[in-house]
Amino acid sequence: MFTGIITGLGRITAHELIGDGQRITVACGHWPLDDIVIGDSIAHSGCCLTIVEKGADVLRSDVSAHTLSIVAGLGVGALVNLEKSLTLADKLGGHLVTGHVDATGLITQWKNLAESWLMEVEVPAHLGKFIAQKGSITVNGVSLTVNEVDDVATGTRFQVNVIPHTFQVTNFAELARGHRVNIEIDAIARYVERMTQRA
Repeated sequence: MFTGIITGLGRITAHELIGDGQRITVACGHWPLDDIVIGDSIAHSGCCLTIVEKGADVLRSDVSAHTLSIVAGLGVGALVNLEKSLTLADKLGGHLVTGHVDATGLITQWKNLAESWLMEVEVPAHLGKFIAQKGSITVNGVSLTVNEVDDVATGTRFQVNVIPHTFQVTNFAELARGHRVNIEIDAIARYVERMTQRA
């Protein structure tokens, strides 16, 4: 589990074919790796990956072909948001995040509002019922609050505000309109929907 509070950034520097998937190498710069061991789970822009190799300042993870087909931003050269898995002693500063990407969303608006940034994302229609105003959503692994949500002909669009701190410590600075981002819906909404179906 994660919280959606990004603590580091890494740059994907290499891909190596492993079966029908790939082993990715992430250069982590000054992000501390001392407490990371082989087998740990690290969120890479919202996608939970298991560490299979560790170097002085690099981490390597195997990514299946299925994951590569549904996740955005894991190509060579991509800047990824990094978060270590949650411990029971950690503060829950965001919301409970599983690291399981539900779909990618398309950025339809990305505006600088002087003191913050407005991001509008369109997601597939089947995710719309899980997104609510003032609810939580994860974008590229970042826990954000939904300000507006609208169902449109091509799917569901939601808007969030990105404060300067979040902009500075995540890969959001490299995003633009037309980019695709990883989306995870709120786990509570997922369970409520399941229980409602069985009622």
